[in-house]
Amino acid sequence: MTDSTQSPMTGKTVLVTGGTGGIGKATAIGLAQLGARVGIVGRDATRAEAAAVDIRAMSGNEAVDVFTADMSSQAEVRRLAAEVLVAYPFLDVLVNNVGGFWAHRHVTADGLEHTFALNHLAPFLLTNLLLERLKVSAPARVVTVSSGAQAMGRIDFDDLQGARSFSGQRAYNQSKLANVMFTYELARRLSGSGVTANVLHPGVTNTGFGAEDQARFFAMMSGLARRFMRSPAKGAATPIYLAASPDVTGVSGRYFANCKAKDSNKISYDTQAAARLWQVSSDLVGLPATQP
Repeated sequence: MTDSTQSPMTGKTVLVTGGTGGIGKATAIGLAQLGARVGIVGRDATRAEAAAVDIRAMSGNEAVDVFTADMSSQAEVRRLAAEVLVAYPFLDVLVNNVGGFWAHRHVTADGLEHTFALNHLAPFLLTNLLLERLKVSAPARVVTVSSGAQAMGRIDFDDLQGARSFSGQRAYNQSKLANVMFTYELARRLSGSGVTANVLHPGVTNTGFGAEDQARFFAMMSGLARRFMRSPAKGAATPIYLAASPDVTGVSGRYFANCKAKDSNKISYDTQAAARLWQVSSDLVGLPATQP
C-alpha cells in the first residue's frame, strides 16, 4: 500500500456492491490502493472470497472484507445491511455498482421484474437502510453506477415491471434512468447532511455484463464490440474519482462521465417524477417514503 501521505482514503471505510468482478472489482482495487478498508458484496461466497484475495494482492491492502447477498432479493438486501451495520461503526462511501441486463423477463423472489429489482430497487433499499450510518460518518458519499443508456430511458409508471410489454433493452434503460433520478432526489433530501450523492456512466466497458441472459444479437455483437471497449480499470476511474477525490467534496446531485459532470436525460430533472419514483420505490420495498 502507498504511503499514508499519498493515500486520501486511509482510515475510510467503503462498501462496493457487485465487487467480485468487472468495474466493481476494479473500483475496490483502486480504493484499497488509496488506503481504504473495502467491503465487497457478491452473490457467490466462493467467488467473493477469491475476488477478495485478488484485491488484497493487487492493492497491497489486507483490509478487504467479504459480504454475500443476492441483491435481487429484498430479504437479502436487508440481511446485508444488518451485517454491514454490525461490521462498520462508520461508513464513509457506499458504491452502488451492482447491476445486470436480461434479454428476457425474469421475476425475483419478491415477484418483481429482475432488471428493475436489481438495478434500481436494490441500491434504493440498501442506501436507505445505511443512510443513518452514512450521516453519522459525514462527510460521506453515495456513488451510484448508472449507464449512458439512461439517455434513452423513460419511466413507465403504468408498467414499471414490464408485465404488459417487455423489452430487455427498454427495461435496462428505464432502470439506469431510475438510478439517476434516485440520485438526484436523494441529493435533494440529503442537502445539509454532509452526505453527497452522485451518479455516473463508467463508459462502455469489457466485462461479463449481461452474460446470464443475452439476446442472440447482443451476444453476436458483444464479441466484435469488446475489442473497442475500455478495460474494467478504466471503467472504474469515474467511480473511484467520485468516491475519493477532494475535487468533488461537497458536490452532490450530479451525473458524471469520464470524471466530468455532464447533463443527463432531461426526464431526470423532473422533480415531480423523481418524487413519484421515490414513493413507488418505497412502497415496493416496504419503506416509509418520509424525508430521510
